[in-house]
Amino acid sequence: MASAQQGPRARYREQTRSEIKETALRQLAESGVGALALTRIAKEMGLSGPALYRYFASRDDLLSALIRDAYDDAATAVAGAAAEASAAAQGPRERLRTLATAYRAWAVAEPHRYLLIQGAPVPGYVAPDDTRDRARAVLGPFLAVFAEGDPGAEVTALVAEMAAWLATDEAVGAWVAEYAADAAGDTPARALAGAVLVWAQLHGSVGLEAAGQFAGMGHHGDTLLTAQMGVLADAFALS
Repeated sequence: MASAQQGPRARYREQTRSEIKETALRQLAESGVGALALTRIAKEMGLSGPALYRYFASRDDLLSALIRDAYDDAATAVAGAAAEASAAAQGPRERLRTLATAYRAWAVAEPHRYLLIQGAPVPGYVAPDDTRDRARAVLGPFLAVFAEGDPGAEVTALVAEMAAWLATDEAVGAWVAEYAADAAGDTPARALAGAVLVWAQLHGSVGLEAAGQFAGMGHHGDTLLTAQMGVLADAFALS
């Protein structure tokens, strides 16, 4: 509807921006972020350098757009899995597995986009502040899962650190409340501890797989992920 209400010039601008991003993603997939250059994109598209700068002010501006899109798509994949899990009345343990599987599926389908947001930092590039909220949207559905957990003693120190974080950062508290609205007492801290742990677990296994590090190791990425989520579910006594 919004696109239909735009004038021809605005629609052309959005279409061209989309084509620039698609070209950039192809270059990322082929050569990595280090080879990304506006002049190379302009040449591939048959545009002049100055023409391209009308759509993206710099390489970093383009990178920011690609990063925002990647986070948003990952969040959509996880949110969709959360909705399906809810419709199927899955328990927290099964929901954890469902969400993790959706995250992994997105990452391995487009590893260049996953590595753009979770790989090595791009030298000299500083991501805009709004990418933090987009990253939190990816993890948000996991908060609701861990809000139903009862973490064991090995997680106590992390829960205490998360409680201190919640006490000093209102934005984090608002984020947790958005996804675990009924959480009370120390539940927000426990939910946050679970989200931090699952992020570390996912980043470890999914990141290695997306980078091709599992080649020749004799196991499947999904098998490893299942084992990891099982251990984490046990640590939080998820039923």
